Amino acid sequence: MAETIHPFYESHRAAMEAAMRHRLDLAEAMLRERTHLDDMEGIRRQVMDEFETVLTQMPYVGGAASRMSDFFMRLMGFMAISRVLRRHGVALPVIGDIERETYQAQLLSVPEAERLASGQQFMSPENQALLREQAATSKTANHRNEFPDDFVYDFVEPGPGDTFEFGINYTACGFCKFAGQHGGHSPLIPLT
Repeated sequence: MAETIHPFYESHRAAMEAAMRHRLDLAEAMLRERTHLDDMEGIRRQVMDEFETVLTQMPYVGGAASRMSDFFMRLMGFMAISRVLRRHGVALPVIGDIERETYQAQLLSVPEAERLASGQQFMSPENQALLREQAATSKTANHRNEFPDDFVYDFVEPGPGDTFEFGINYTACGFCKFAGQHGGHSPLIPLT
């Protein structure tokens, strides 16, 4: 039986695949230099094939109603890269470095004005209200039963004398849950 992709992710599939191809373009020089793998075209094909598998495994965590859906869509491709590189004997610390540096390069490929606007939107009072609401929801029994593979987190208010505007304390990582169920490692957790 062929594995299926959740309809929410299927509707975003073309954009996710384009982001993966872009990510591989950005990673190619690092892959050549640090892994000493010769067949980059073959590696690209293997990663894109593995990405198809990852798409069928991605947990649905609420779609457009959940801010964490975007995290899964943007970052699950790193699981495909990790799996392929591990099959080729690349050490986890090397994979982690390549993934983090590739993600940074991908973020920096967005024009600065867009990055600043995104940061301002994230820090806005409206978004803070949404974060508070979704953090509270993430901890409810109903949400955890409906979306057991989601992140769970607290919205952290600054206390007296604190110099930060707000924080997010993740108490359960969706990427770690995925890696535990399907292999790989979390692209957000430094590898040691």
